[in-house]
Amino acid sequence: MQPTTTPESVGLSSGRLERIRPWMQGYVDSGKLPGASVLVARAGEVVWVAATGFADVKAQRRLETGHLMRFYSMTKPVTSVAAMMLYEQGLFQLDDPVARFLPVLGDMQVFISGEGDDMRCEPARRPITIQQLLTHSAGFTYGLDNDHPVSRLYRDRRTDFYPTDGPLEEVISRLAGLPLVHHPGERWNYGVATDVLGRLVEVVSGERLDRFFAEHILGPLGMPDTAFRVPPDKRDRLARLYGPSKDGGLTLLEPPEVSPYFDSVTTFAGGAGLISTLGDYFRFTEMLRRGGELDGVRLLGRKTVQYMTCNHLPGDLAEMGQETFNETTYAGIGFGLGFAVVRDPARAAVLTSVGEYHWGGAASTAFWIDPLEGLSVIFLTQLLPSSTYPLRRELRALVYPALID
Repeated sequence: MQPTTTPESVGLSSGRLERIRPWMQGYVDSGKLPGASVLVARAGEVVWVAATGFADVKAQRRLETGHLMRFYSMTKPVTSVAAMMLYEQGLFQLDDPVARFLPVLGDMQVFISGEGDDMRCEPARRPITIQQLLTHSAGFTYGLDNDHPVSRLYRDRRTDFYPTDGPLEEVISRLAGLPLVHHPGERWNYGVATDVLGRLVEVVSGERLDRFFAEHILGPLGMPDTAFRVPPDKRDRLARLYGPSKDGGLTLLEPPEVSPYFDSVTTFAGGAGLISTLGDYFRFTEMLRRGGELDGVRLLGRKTVQYMTCNHLPGDLAEMGQETFNETTYAGIGFGLGFAVVRDPARAAVLTSVGEYHWGGAASTAFWIDPLEGLSVIFLTQLLPSSTYPLRRELRALVYPALID
């Protein structure tokens, strides 16, 4: 992928954007990242794009902007868009109980104390709504949190929606037998809510989630490399996945010959299942930045996108009690319908604008869109977990000083 214009033509400094290159290279040279790529665009024009490092460290295979990456939770905005496309058709209201469409979630219990068979629970005080799925306030969690008894149940019952966990309907049925970690609407807690939303899309649309994505989002937007599976002819383009080793280097987490993203995918996880590329995902973010339309294809109305990207919580994430997941800073950050939303840059201690919306993925990927400045930025690498280094904060501190108009 190449720039479409010069930075100066849209009010950015070439010299200042070039500071991104040694920053990326430093992480690669120190062995902290296998490779990294960054795209910066303003007003829809790509002005800076680069990739450095390796898609495969052992083989010394250079990373290119066209490599396929595990986008993990950057799938969530796509699923949220899918749901809101159905909302625009009048097929549900945001305050509808989820159980109207997924009856198995109609009588949820909420964790009080205990562990396993000795766990004490109480009935949920109110039904889960579709809006609570979109805002992560329904009470679901992840099995990633080793310290919570409910998270341990998630791991035991295979309800994290991994690629091989089975059809969404089956995973939802297992999930319905587990307690929520809080009463619906009372807290913000990051978890499998968007995976539940993906099943809702299936039920409301009558289409399997991968097919709905392909027909109504990925195909119309021109995103040919984005899918839940990697076909045989593209497998050599899938970058390797790494984690930090004890000596400060990298350890390979997913040998290529056993990747679950090949033939074994059975779970089309709306919360974390997509493989994509820098160029493909830019088309998705550009659709959002333009208010739901790209190249004559409109997925959402302008007002719908504005509504999705405003804060839907009574406060910020810190005030809503989130303590266990590090996809974003919590102070000064709210949450909309599928995205974190900046309420107070000073409180967040991040150089950005009020109204900027963003999200990231578990392999340290991230994007943000700043409507005030017309900026779109995507950062890709393949390092688990996303909390290893402060990459997102550092990149904002490099991009925003490049504004010169």
